[in-house]
Amino acid sequence: MVKPRRYFAQHWLKSESALKDIIGAAGCEFNRDRVLEIGAGTGILTSRLLPLVQSLVAVEVDQNLCKLLTKELGKKENFLLLQGDFLSLDVASLLESFPPFKNPNKVVANIPYNITGPIIEKLLGKIAQPNPQPYELIVLLIQKEVAQRLVAKPGSKNCGALTIRVQYLAECEMVSIVPAKAFYPAPKVDSAIVSLRPRNIDIPANNPKHLETLVKLGFGAKRKMLRNNLQSIIERERLTELLEQLQINPQVRAEDLSVQQWVALSNHG
Repeated sequence: MVKPRRYFAQHWLKSESALKDIIGAAGCEFNRDRVLEIGAGTGILTSRLLPLVQSLVAVEVDQNLCKLLTKELGKKENFLLLQGDFLSLDVASLLESFPPFKNPNKVVANIPYNITGPIIEKLLGKIAQPNPQPYELIVLLIQKEVAQRLVAKPGSKNCGALTIRVQYLAECEMVSIVPAKAFYPAPKVDSAIVSLRPRNIDIPANNPKHLETLVKLGFGAKRKMLRNNLQSIIERERLTELLEQLQINPQVRAEDLSVQQWVALSNHG
């Protein structure tokens, strides 16, 4: 067995219950679903997904694990392995050479804690630049603390800039909590399975770049009132008028606003 490497933040999932939850959340159909898996590791999730999907593209950065995956799964006709760092790979361009694997419609993955944010951003895009070819569904096993931020409601202490950026682009749902003991070696924190379903934005921001700036500045100092955090781009009296116009408490803090209220503030400000 290949040993986990700290350099790649590797933790092997060993819980059958967690694997079932991931697969259940993905709801894969053999005749239609083409899956992208980021960080295939030893293939424990990969091998369970392959019989359920039309095709599966696995991305793995570790050369030793790529050798193992090739040995164990390389003969499967619906399996394609790409070696490299997902964040630097142009997966869509690479798949042009492999027509049966083009345009995966779902992402199912157990991703490294240390690059969770950048991976989610690459999958969904940004407020000002959403992924032009969004996936139908993204199911990820990530750090519990990050998962709580993704699904946070307005007014929650977990609500932050990441919450607004992701919820603007996708509907987020917590599937289940996965304890640290479900991995080898056990990480220092618990994990969680989340599903992200990219969606059409009902009321989009008129100027998405402006919305991005408002959210970044608004959460710049969470303990401060929003009118203090945004005074560099919206004069305080003007912001107070806007908040009252939108029926929002002028003493509101950034974490108290919903995505819809952020959009309304951006469109009026």
